[in-house]
Amino acid sequence: MTTRKRVTRTAISTLVAGAFLAASGCGMSGGAGDVKEGERTGKVSGRITFRTLQLKPVFTSYVQGVIDAFEERYPDVEVTWEDVPGDGYNEKLVADAQAGALPDVVNLSTDSFQLLGDRGMLADVARLDPEVAEDYVPGAWKQFKLPGKGDGVYAYPWYVTPEILTYNKDLFERAGLDPAKPPTSVEQFFDYAEQIAAKSGGQYSAFMADPKGRLPGDWQKMGVPILNEKQDAFTFDTGKAVEWAERMKDLYAKGAMPKESLLKSDDISQLYGSGKIAFGPGSPGFVRDIKQNAPQVYARTQVGPAVTGKLGHIGIYAQSLGIRKDTKHLDAATEFAKWITNGPNQVAFSKKATIYPSNAAGLADPYFADKGDGKDAETLARAVGAEQLKSAALDANTPVQWTNQVGDAVVREMQKVINGEQDARTAVRKAQEEANELLAKSARK
Repeated sequence: MTTRKRVTRTAISTLVAGAFLAASGCGMSGGAGDVKEGERTGKVSGRITFRTLQLKPVFTSYVQGVIDAFEERYPDVEVTWEDVPGDGYNEKLVADAQAGALPDVVNLSTDSFQLLGDRGMLADVARLDPEVAEDYVPGAWKQFKLPGKGDGVYAYPWYVTPEILTYNKDLFERAGLDPAKPPTSVEQFFDYAEQIAAKSGGQYSAFMADPKGRLPGDWQKMGVPILNEKQDAFTFDTGKAVEWAERMKDLYAKGAMPKESLLKSDDISQLYGSGKIAFGPGSPGFVRDIKQNAPQVYARTQVGPAVTGKLGHIGIYAQSLGIRKDTKHLDAATEFAKWITNGPNQVAFSKKATIYPSNAAGLADPYFADKGDGKDAETLARAVGAEQLKSAALDANTPVQWTNQVGDAVVREMQKVINGEQDARTAVRKAQEEANELLAKSARK
C-alpha cells in the first residue's frame, strides 16, 4: 500500500513495489540462457565488478567502506563498484545480458531478478553454498527461487522493508476508536474508516482510495484466491472480491477517501502531514519523513502491525545480489556477495537508511527489538517491522502473473464501481476476463 516517491531513495523505495516486469515485454526473449556456469577454485582472487542501483552519493561512504574491508580481508581481490541511475535500470540489465557484459555481482530488485533468472543468467547460490540458507530470513531466501528450478536459489537476499500500519491517534480518538487497538483485517479496516468518516464532519478522510496500490493485497488478506492451483488462470471473481468493491464504493460516497485519490495517490504525505487523513502509508520510511517534515502530526502518529487478515503475515520484498552465472571469478564474487549481506554489514546499512536486514542474525540484533518507551513512532516502527519480517512469506506477495497490465485492467473496472458507474458484480467479472486474456497472451509469447 506504499507509494513510490523520491528517486533519491531509489532501490530502497522500490522494495515494496512487488511489480514484476518479466511478462511486460522488456525485450529479453532470445538466446542467452545456455551460458556455462563458472567453477569454484577455492582461491578468492581476481577483479570483479559490483553494480548497485543509485546508492550514490547518499550511501557512498558506507558501500565503499564495506568494499575496502573486503579487499583488506582478501588482498587478491579488486572490486570495481559501479552505481547506475534507477531510470532504465532493467533495460540496461537486458542490454548488458544480451551483450555478455553483466557485472559479476549485481543488485537486483524483484523484477530485475525475474528478468535475469528466467533467462538463466544467474548462478545457483544454493548449490554454491548448500548451508547458507540458514543465514537468511526464510521468506527472503525463498523469494529467489525460480519456478521449475527445484530447490535452486538464484540470488543472495540483501535488504528488505516491511509493511506496517501508521495512523493519526487523535483522529482515532475523535471517532471513538482506541488507538491501542488498530484494525487487523481488511473488513475491520473498512469499519474503522467508516466510523472515522462519520465523525469527521468532512474535515478529513480515513485513507486513500488508490485501488492500484490496494490490489491484489486486500483480496489476498480477505481470502480471495487470486490464481488457480496451476497458477495459469485468475480466479478472483468471488463474492469476497465483489464485497470489497461494494464496500469501497460505499466508503468513497461517505467521504472516507479523498475524492482525488481514486485516480492518483502521490499526495498522501502532504495530506497526512496536514492532518487531513487518518491512515498513512505502511512504510517505516514514511514515519521518518513525517518526523522530519511534519513534527506536529508526527507527535500524534501511532504505529501498529500491518493489516494481514486471513493470511496472518506480511509479504516480503527484498533487494538481492545476483552472481553472474559465467563469472570468471566465482569464488571472489560469491564471497563478496555474502560479505555485503552478512549480519553486521546489513545492520550497519540499516542504521543509515530505513531498511532491514534479510540476514537472520542481523534482524535479531537488539537494535531492531528496542521499542523504547513505546511512544516514539520511529523507534516503534523499527521494532514492529522487524518482528513482522521474521514470519513474512511469499504467499502475501503480488503474484508474478499480476503484471502492470493486469493491475491496470483490474483497476479500471474497480474505479468504475467506486465512482458508481458500474455494478460490482459485473466489474469483477469483467476484470477477471480481461486479466485472463492478458495472461493467456503473455503465455503465447
